[in-house]
Amino acid sequence: MLAYLRGRIVSKGGESAVIEVNGLGYEVFLCVPSLEDLGPEGSSAEVFLAESISMYGGTALYGFRTREEKLLFDLLRDAVPNTGAKKALDYLGKAVRSMPEFAAAVAARDPKRLTGIFGFTAKTADKLIAALKDKLPDALPAYAGPRAQAASGAYAQAMSALAALGFRASEARSALEEAAAEAPSGAAAEVIIRLALKRLSPK
Repeated sequence: MLAYLRGRIVSKGGESAVIEVNGLGYEVFLCVPSLEDLGPEGSSAEVFLAESISMYGGTALYGFRTREEKLLFDLLRDAVPNTGAKKALDYLGKAVRSMPEFAAAVAARDPKRLTGIFGFTAKTADKLIAALKDKLPDALPAYAGPRAQAASGAYAQAMSALAALGFRASEARSALEEAAAEAPSGAAAEVIIRLALKRLSPK
């Protein structure tokens, strides 16, 4: 079973990238934010993998930028009813906007946060909470503690504000990660937004 790839990006499409490793090209499907962050064609990339066997035969590879993304994908696919690999990847693409905030919303059993911040339908939000509320803390302990849940609110507010200003998810997330590292512990969303905008503003 393939679990990890590191190689050169040969091509990128709307849903997948082809990564060359030792002369072999592997098509890897990624959620949209991860695909945007993967890098340009010709650059090197590394992804964690999950395999899925199609009902029509053949094996598809699904890729993730971090171990945490893969763990959440596996949990979505295995724990949420009627969720195959493609649907799990779609859910993951919404959740990676802020995985701490996603975990906090599930733990708080708050469907409004899942619909308002991540764009899930009300029906899907209820389904995710019912399926994950007791499993998510064990699967992603780094996002389950009180400190992570408290910090996630400011991050999510900042992410929503930058999205409203028209910034792409990938560039906003990158700027926010740098801003969060610079900001003092417990900083308000306004502070994080201001620091992120310094990185996003044209020089």
